[in-house]
Amino acid sequence: MTTTTTTTTSGGQPPQPSAEPQLIPDVPDDVSINCLSRIPRYHYPKLSLVSRSWRSAITSSALFTTRSLLHTTQTSLYLNLRINYSFHWYTLLSNCHSRKNPQKPIIPLRGLPFQPVGPAFAVLGPKIYVIGGSINQIPLNWMWVYDCRFNRWEEGPRMKVGREFAGAGVVDGKIYVLGGCVVDVTAQSMDWAEVFDPVTGLWTTVPSPVEVRLKRMHASVVMEGRVYAMAGRSGVVYDVGLGKWGNVSKRLDLGWRGRAAVVRGVLYCCDYLGNIRGYDVEEDDWKELKGEGKGLPTFVYGATMVNFDGRLCVVWEKKGSGKEVEIKCADIEVWKKVGGMLAGRILWSGVILKVPDGAAIVHCMAAEF
Repeated sequence: MTTTTTTTTSGGQPPQPSAEPQLIPDVPDDVSINCLSRIPRYHYPKLSLVSRSWRSAITSSALFTTRSLLHTTQTSLYLNLRINYSFHWYTLLSNCHSRKNPQKPIIPLRGLPFQPVGPAFAVLGPKIYVIGGSINQIPLNWMWVYDCRFNRWEEGPRMKVGREFAGAGVVDGKIYVLGGCVVDVTAQSMDWAEVFDPVTGLWTTVPSPVEVRLKRMHASVVMEGRVYAMAGRSGVVYDVGLGKWGNVSKRLDLGWRGRAAVVRGVLYCCDYLGNIRGYDVEEDDWKELKGEGKGLPTFVYGATMVNFDGRLCVVWEKKGSGKEVEIKCADIEVWKKVGGMLAGRILWSGVILKVPDGAAIVHCMAAEF
């Protein structure tokens, strides 16, 4: 006869098994989370294969909070593309500037249930905000929020008015949205500009004079606490700290074409010839970005760009073989030389995605978490 022996505790009760195994045997979980928080995020897909508990840990709010406290957050590039009349989202898995990994794995992400045409975009911490837009030419007051940490979309608080092709910018942790609404309707004109506070979850009207109320904005940036938005051959600027409105300078107006990014106080955009030009707000002057070393590639007009950890990241389309379009990316270190000239050095450049002919880049963003 087989005898089964049960070990009891000093109280006479059998020991209870642990509800969850430790992430690392004999190491407290808070210490393990601290260790995992120091590992670059592009290793996380492999780490998630270790066990179910590790997979849960690397997608936990505790880990991202620890990363923030340890200052080990990283910036990732996000792309929104239009392919065959539908919208697709992607992110680059590894650091754009890493030369050790010439291949830049790009991962498709969960998209919106439906994406309107002409929304404004804003990034605040680990979240991407898709604001307004239109469906069947009807402007919407909706806002969708994508949490990059958890690959999750949720509907945010709605604006006071519907907007399409509005300008947007983040200043002091709040999102300012300008224009994109019908200005000949009194109620909408009053709310021509709004500000969203993610702490309170409320939209508030920003008072604006009638003369700045343009309708559609084709580009917007933030420089030195001011939101700049361009509409055709004119543009407006709002100084958040002073609460004052004005028109952009004539030089800025003449040189700003298409989507732009601000790096180290200089606004960069692409001209009709495919060259990148930079506008220095202090000098009120445009200068061409000159390549150092191998020089800079020729971009296409309408290339989109973003500030990526203090560098200029440019994404553009190039005709590929057959019925394909190549989505290319360049990570450029930029600086101002003695005498005020602008210089740039390619850290990395290459094809990150191939898509069907007719596809187009809607927007690119950089989120840190």
